[in-house]
Amino acid sequence: MALVIEDKELHQLPITIDPEIVSGTPVFTGTRVPVDALINNLEAGLTLDQFLQNFPTVTREQAIQVLDFWKVTLLKLTKSA
Repeated sequence: MALVIEDKELHQLPITIDPEIVSGTPVFTGTRVPVDALINNLEAGLTLDQFLQNFPTVTREQAIQVLDFWKVTLLKLTKSA
């Protein structure tokens, strides 16, 4: 069974993909901060607060919304397996 992510879900994310901004890398809306910087920082052992201090243009709400999306997506993968 394939995982389906609805367009509605994607459009609600605080993410911008624009070839004129960081060569089309997904970034947090209104910033030039790549979304994968969040995961990379958490993976390196930083807390969410430390990430937000390092990238003050990203809001807590944006970061949490992305993390919640990843959580829900992983749960969908578990259910479809």
